[in-house]
Amino acid sequence: MENSTSSSKNQLGNCGNIITVLSIDGGGIRGIIPGVILAYLESQLQEIDGEDARLSDYFDVFAGTSTGGIIASMLATPDPKAKNRPLFAAKDIVPFYLEYCPTIFYQRRGMFAAFTNIVKALTGSKYDGKYLHELLRNTLGGITLSQTLTNIAIPTFDVKKLQPTIFSSYQLATEPALDVPISDICIATSAAPTFLPAHYFTKQDEQGKVIKEFNLIDGAVVANNPTLVAMREVTKQLLRKPGGKINPLDYDRFLVISIGTGSKRSEHKYDARVVAKWGGLTWLFNSGSVPIIDCFNEANSDMVDYHNCVVFSALHSQDNYLRIQDDTLCGDLASIDISTKENMDNLVKVGEQLLKKRVTRVNLDTGLYEPVQNKGTNEQELKRFAKLLSAERKLRKSNTQDGK
Repeated sequence: MENSTSSSKNQLGNCGNIITVLSIDGGGIRGIIPGVILAYLESQLQEIDGEDARLSDYFDVFAGTSTGGIIASMLATPDPKAKNRPLFAAKDIVPFYLEYCPTIFYQRRGMFAAFTNIVKALTGSKYDGKYLHELLRNTLGGITLSQTLTNIAIPTFDVKKLQPTIFSSYQLATEPALDVPISDICIATSAAPTFLPAHYFTKQDEQGKVIKEFNLIDGAVVANNPTLVAMREVTKQLLRKPGGKINPLDYDRFLVISIGTGSKRSEHKYDARVVAKWGGLTWLFNSGSVPIIDCFNEANSDMVDYHNCVVFSALHSQDNYLRIQDDTLCGDLASIDISTKENMDNLVKVGEQLLKKRVTRVNLDTGLYEPVQNKGTNEQELKRFAKLLSAERKLRKSNTQDGK
């Protein structure tokens, strides 16, 4: 198996004009929504370059948090039966969720379900995670971070050190202890507090001596929207090169697709007059949701998008940044773990409808998503991005053949 220095990986700054980034938010069961979006994007690339085209062929880095980290890993993990091909095509993501999420997020029913959930909130995580852990290990095998088909950047949070741990392909040269199984990274980044247990594991040397230990929880604590994590890792990599430097204006070299998992902002579910009376338990459990996590995740994602909109607008590079997000979810659709067939089917419909909606951009004054003038639908914009990605890949191939 090829390592992180393999020529099969996209090498930043070599042969091409732009740096391509795909970022996927966290959101549990709502990962179905970006699954639909990514399947469409890959289908457009296949229309241009043939049915064997895969997203890992076109992006310098996949960034993903929690459920987004699992999706990114599935798309970047090599298939042992096919050289330099991913284990999953984008079209396989949604069927994977539909098949396995009802068991991952087993739904208790009956009159005692609500009581059981409250007890769980007080005494441990809502789900024990055993099935998810086994599924990820069996699916992703022993593939490690250095063996992915393209670079990845997945945030987690170390509760012992109280600091982020970013599993980044770009850091392996200086931090080889991060070269751990992808399955462990996925278990860690999806360990949402109150929902799934924290993940402890170690990195050992050839003699079995522990060289690094990890005490990790959900990457959403760090960056529910990991777009800036990816851009930071890319920037650091460029600076490491001999004579490496990056001017702020070089950010117009980035071509970024950032996909959200939906938001309940328009639901206006919480009210300060009510919240003011809450204690710790209510912040952890209220009407089937976890308000404190909702607030952290929404604020986290929005600030990243806000920052990107400011930067790309200031550099007159708005057309290089596409954020696809639906902020109108409500009820079960806004949950991260309601895995009934009805709700999952409805999430598929949300993704399909999102493709048909107008491209939106956050209003820097109101914080609300608004349609962008002179832009069509998300579907049309993804077609445009597919053409840009295909052209960049062809340019790199041509320049490589010419010895540049």
